[in-house]
Amino acid sequence: MAKDGTNRGGARVGAGRKPKALSEKIHEGRAASVVQQPEAAELEGADMPPVKYYMTVTQKSGIELDAAEVFQETWDWLKTRRCENLVSSQIIHQYAMAVARWIQCEMAVSEYGFLAKHPTTGAAIASPYVAMSREYMKQVNQIWYQIFQIVKENNATSYQGANPQDDLMERLLTSRRSR
Repeated sequence: MAKDGTNRGGARVGAGRKPKALSEKIHEGRAASVVQQPEAAELEGADMPPVKYYMTVTQKSGIELDAAEVFQETWDWLKTRRCENLVSSQIIHQYAMAVARWIQCEMAVSEYGFLAKHPTTGAAIASPYVAMSREYMKQVNQIWYQIFQIVKENNATSYQGANPQDDLMERLLTSRRSR
């Protein structure tokens, strides 16, 4: 404890060796007691949780927000890996909104450029959309790492291949063409 009464130092959050995936433990022979999840009961009703209203609202610029589509793709990706019940739908909603906002910022950078005019001096400044885009991309990556970690830790087979995170740039490019 410092003289001013605050705690400083110590282990950083997220520091240390990351846990191995279940598939790696099985391959090494260390996961002797793998608990198989029971099969889900047959339920009738919606296959996917409903998309929130704010994810489908037409934006001020008149464009459609891509959040509902991202939500659907992410849910389908999780469902094929049988992890849709392990990941909170709230996290998937956050991920979809962050991706949609990142796309929106990138489209604004494409439309208005990298420079903007300062409101009082009129001098050239960096576009605020660039900084916003960077922040949304950080948020997208952090949320995706949470989702992927859950999938990685709960799959008995290792996963390799395309995932929704790999498709972000393609989504950005196709959304520009369709508008």
